[in-house]
Amino acid sequence: MQFARINDVTIHYQVIGAPADRPVIVFVNSLGTDFRIWRDVVVRLAGDYAIVLYDKRGHGLSDLGQLPASIEDHATDLAGLLDLLSVKNAVICGLSVGGLIAQSLYQRRPDLVGALILSDTAHKIGTAESWNARIAAVEQNGIGSIVDAIMERWFTPAFRRPENTAYSGYCNMLTRQPVEGYIAACEAIRDADLTEAAKRITLPTICIVGDQDGSTPPDLVLSTARLIPGARYEVIPDCAHIPCVEQPEALTAIIRAFLTSISPGESSP
Repeated sequence: MQFARINDVTIHYQVIGAPADRPVIVFVNSLGTDFRIWRDVVVRLAGDYAIVLYDKRGHGLSDLGQLPASIEDHATDLAGLLDLLSVKNAVICGLSVGGLIAQSLYQRRPDLVGALILSDTAHKIGTAESWNARIAAVEQNGIGSIVDAIMERWFTPAFRRPENTAYSGYCNMLTRQPVEGYIAACEAIRDADLTEAAKRITLPTICIVGDQDGSTPPDLVLSTARLIPGARYEVIPDCAHIPCVEQPEALTAIIRAFLTSISPGESSP
């Protein structure tokens, strides 16, 4: 396991190398997960691309850090990690809150970003009322009290079958995240509005969404794609909010096709 001290926060990360002429893809995971969610995509891309994975603060094996922590703070963490690894012009692939972090990173440090893959995310996610209600539920009764409702947004009914052991595993992943870290990330998402920042993105960008996403529905993701000049838009069938888990082959194919069509720059850690 690899750890770095970034902005007084211990960050858990992993680097998978590739030949020096290959682009770097940085994966930024969603709320209530750690970087293991990307495994089935990473195994399909490893060797062809250098890969950086990490647990954002308050999730997985990373520190909680000082609170409150905004999306800008998360972007500063990622910038510090990429500076440590001497990575520039990376392809940033962000899922859900990871997509907010990716957009914020480009806003703050455009030298680090060569292209954006925004998966199941938006320029603004949810309302203050919806986030405050979720925060209150977790504060009062723990993450376990919201698992069923969250899983209905994360995964399709076909994935949520009782005999699917992977489904049980992802329920465990959610409930075992640090409560303080989960609440802090909810607050960061609640307070983030990147509408104006999205309009100023000038990099190759693709917005991707599962056709049954209950957290960032297709219409919301499409509205974000329309804000970003020249952004592409793809819908993954039979998929909800976490395509890297539910439809990794389809997501990988979209990522490969997108990267083949652009030249975002090259830098291997």
